[in-house]
Amino acid sequence: MTDIYRAIADPTRRKILSLLSRHEYTQSELVDQFTISQPAVKKHIAILLEENVVSERKEGRFRVYRLNEEVLSDGYQKLQLEIGSLLEDKLLKLKAYVEGEQDGEDN
Repeated sequence: MTDIYRAIADPTRRKILSLLSRHEYTQSELVDQFTISQPAVKKHIAILLEENVVSERKEGRFRVYRLNEEVLSDGYQKLQLEIGSLLEDKLLKLKAYVEGEQDGEDN
């Protein structure tokens, strides 16, 4: 199961996902987009691969990375549902609180 929170929690991983949303990159091409070290970028790529939001293929001696749009889309939809449920619960509690305050004032 994809942990979408882990995948998007870090700004570097979000930037990698954004780059890969446009086209495929090799690891060295991705490294060129950042001011952090190659091992640091590789670690972020490894997390994205573990969460299956990015896939890789070998092309000669290079690994080419691309966005796994289906998995990312499913994760995004689940994230929206979870956040929507949290917000709905908070809004219902706020509504009950406000209505309780108004009921108290009317007495």
